[in-house]
Amino acid sequence: MVESQPSINPTPVLSSLRGTFVGRQREMAELRDALDSAVAGYGQSVMMAGEPGIGKTRTAQELGSHAAALGVKVLWGWCHEREGAPPYWPWIQSMRSYIQELDSAELRSQMGPGASDIAQIVPELRQLLPDLEPSPNLEPEQARFRLFDSITTFLKNAAQSQPLLLVLDDLHWADPSSLMLWEFVSKEISNARVMLLGTYRDVEVGRRHPLSQVLGSLIREPSFRRVRLGGLSKQEVSRLVELSAGVTLAEPSLDLIHSRTQGNPLFLSELVRLSGEESIGAGDSWTSALPEGIKDIIGRRLDRLSVQCNDTLTVASVIGREFSLEQLKPLIDGLAEDALLEVLEEAQSARVIEESPGSGDRFRFAHALIQDTVGSELTTARRVRLHSRIAQALEQLYGANAEAHAAELAHHFAEAEAVLGTEKLVRYSLMAGEQALAAYAHEEALVHFQRALAAKEGQPMDAETAAMLFGLGRAQVATLDPLDHQEALANLARAFDYYEETKEVDRAVAVAQFPVQSSLSTGRDTGVMQLVTRALTLVPIDSREAGRLLCQYGNILYYQTGDFEGAIEALSQALAIARREGDATLEMRTLVAAGHAEASHLHFQESLEYDLQAIKLSGRVDDPFEETHARQEVASVLHRTGDLEGARRHAAAMLEVAETLRHRTRLWQALQANTVVSFLEGDWQTARSLSDRALGVSPRNPNLLGFRAIIEYNIGNFEDGETYIERLMEAMQRSAPGPTFEYAYPAIVIPLVAQVTGFDNRLEHAESAAQVVLSSPWVTPVLASLASAGLGLLAVTRGDAAAAEQQYGVLRPRQGTMLGGLLDSIISADRILGLLAQTAGLLDSAILHTQEALAFCRKAGYRPELAWTCCDCADSLLQRKESGDGAKAILLLDESLAISQELGMRPLMQRVNALKEKITSQPPAVAAYPAALTRREVEVLRLVASGKTSAEIAADLVLSRRTVERHITNIYSKTKARSRAEATAFAFNNGLVSSS
Repeated sequence: MVESQPSINPTPVLSSLRGTFVGRQREMAELRDALDSAVAGYGQSVMMAGEPGIGKTRTAQELGSHAAALGVKVLWGWCHEREGAPPYWPWIQSMRSYIQELDSAELRSQMGPGASDIAQIVPELRQLLPDLEPSPNLEPEQARFRLFDSITTFLKNAAQSQPLLLVLDDLHWADPSSLMLWEFVSKEISNARVMLLGTYRDVEVGRRHPLSQVLGSLIREPSFRRVRLGGLSKQEVSRLVELSAGVTLAEPSLDLIHSRTQGNPLFLSELVRLSGEESIGAGDSWTSALPEGIKDIIGRRLDRLSVQCNDTLTVASVIGREFSLEQLKPLIDGLAEDALLEVLEEAQSARVIEESPGSGDRFRFAHALIQDTVGSELTTARRVRLHSRIAQALEQLYGANAEAHAAELAHHFAEAEAVLGTEKLVRYSLMAGEQALAAYAHEEALVHFQRALAAKEGQPMDAETAAMLFGLGRAQVATLDPLDHQEALANLARAFDYYEETKEVDRAVAVAQFPVQSSLSTGRDTGVMQLVTRALTLVPIDSREAGRLLCQYGNILYYQTGDFEGAIEALSQALAIARREGDATLEMRTLVAAGHAEASHLHFQESLEYDLQAIKLSGRVDDPFEETHARQEVASVLHRTGDLEGARRHAAAMLEVAETLRHRTRLWQALQANTVVSFLEGDWQTARSLSDRALGVSPRNPNLLGFRAIIEYNIGNFEDGETYIERLMEAMQRSAPGPTFEYAYPAIVIPLVAQVTGFDNRLEHAESAAQVVLSSPWVTPVLASLASAGLGLLAVTRGDAAAAEQQYGVLRPRQGTMLGGLLDSIISADRILGLLAQTAGLLDSAILHTQEALAFCRKAGYRPELAWTCCDCADSLLQRKESGDGAKAILLLDESLAISQELGMRPLMQRVNALKEKITSQPPAVAAYPAALTRREVEVLRLVASGKTSAEIAADLVLSRRTVERHITNIYSKTKARSRAEATAFAFNNGLVSSS
């Protein structure tokens, strides 16, 4: 196959004649198929791999030509082998080239509210859109999520008017942040007209390479493909030589060339060029001077250039793959600008370098292997001195704008450390680290701060070192697992110590207030509380700063030690300061923190009061982060207490704000809050759709995985349910043992699934998880209730009457509510109490509890829970076998079957039908007591006959007085008695009590 390459993009060409393209039929067919899918609205992510010079860029160019002919917008970005480029550099290049073509109105429309986030890495946006609001101050992980989501949304919006092909070249050199962004975008474009095409050298990507991790993450994505380029076949080699050089190779020459080059197109291209320069003719003479490798060929080409040209290229190779005329001028002695341009033109004519796209004074080496060859003969001493000259020349060139090039300058000063010392290496590394943090490129920030601190090792602590420790601590918090935050906290503490000693209060408070996720790890002394406590001694006791620190202290105190009273006291002090100072932002934040603590302690009314006050403040305070948190708590309290419509309103409002905020945690929480509403009313389709979105944001979250498993098992999708259970178990195993949701959810979900399915596998894991939660002195009531409910369901499954009776006592205070986590409602507390009572042999109590659950679910509109409760109540009635119980059971089973059939709850349908068959196969029950009295009514009648009052009867039978009065009314009706005396006479006459 031979195709012509239109000159639409001045990227390197891998054959000697621009436009020659041979072979690759299979690879191009796959790439075109991916492009067609993307154009049709099914976004694609493709990685094209191969060895150096194999034709990855050239093949991508060919696809770009095809895409442009289809009306697809083609954007390019390149990665650089050496340090110095800012984070996200290939993405920045592609976005810059695109936004230059848009007017401000189009740009604002396509970027939407995410423009302010993208401006963090593409500063030119603020010139085009000068009225951009600053991005909110978020935790590192959430800030990066918001940036990635903003870029993804921008690409998807842009593709609505014209499909996009985004090509990022040489991803094996990409910075970690760029690769993370690639992974994020790849997973989000399945319904967009966007194709991502990345190229990389597979020989440079080992198991520990960041790109390898990205590939492993994407391999299961249906929209992801990997294409590998191998060498050209002998026939394709012959065709390329014939087209490029007009030479038909004899078979022996073809065999030798194919063997030596392995069909590598760059090697072949250079060989064809060499044949022309050395006038090698046809026949055997064509291979008489065949070099051993590609660098030998490139070396021969360089040998034909002038000494001045080679010297200039050597300097340029140390600057980087891309360089400018302005950068070269002060580094090339004895050459005026015109003469330097002539030297560069000589290199261009030899196709060693080429002009960079969109710039007349910037150049790039035509291939990375050419840059490598040019610089390969430099001695270490000469390379260091070249870096020294480049660093000083660039610093002078950039002048007052040097800070904007901090990463580039830090790289050259670091390479020249042996000559120039460490002062400017440290200065620019510190600048580059702060810039990387501002762009949420935490991995790159880590490298800059570590390098700067290493350069200052052994020197006394000073302001510069403290700033680097603060920066390093922040970068570590963002990049390390929360369980490994101790090193980060140690660095933050050292910075705090310095600022405390030098009385730089503002900086010390900033360190203490930096959000560290592990500070909320239950029962773990992370050291954050000590920093906050010390910071409180540095500020006036009634100041706003003290209020903010007290708010933070209350949060940490509750989660880290379980000291609920102490936390509420600290939050009350913060609230008083906020209101006295008129600080509505602090007031809202403190109200939400107090509401969360109250909800975690199962104080629903108190939580509701705090959070509703916070929501009211949201009209004056622009704090969507706290507003979504408050609405989450309100929605949770409302559906826990039976107000489905109220919960729906707040969950919907929360999602609307969360989608604008684009905060990862708030987004999955909002999606889960709405999932729960749909679950409770039996809208499985909506619940699963929302759950899919939530898991896309937080795929390892135990709350989401456990709840999704419950959904799948309820509708009979056992295979899918098992998948989510396995993922839930993986989440637990990755987590440190403790009173956490990673352990509490397996504790309740596994036994609940056993109730639905009748399968008893993994019960021992659930029991172990529950014991881990309950054995901790720092367990919160909400987690304790989940674990206790799990143990209760285990007792029911196993028929363990003693264990059932024990958990009945533990869970009884929860009656009248739904049990669940801080976000969801899983099962009615009264239904569990009914099951426990039935297992313990207390059938009357079981029926009373399930009747309470029936009333609760009917009023709230919780149809799936109502259906299960009808079945459980019917089961208790059938076990009790009193007069009328069978008829009541049939009515309840009919109701359960009607709901379960309508909602497609197959496991419940099977259970109901089994119970109905059991009823029809049994003989009719004979009344055990006269006048069709129930056993409980006989118990009440006997106590009436003994002369006891209603209150005394209620105490003896552990019933409410109201329930006792209802039983007495039923007794009067059945026995035709009009008073206690007549009822007593009935009891004596029918032998229900002894006359003695």
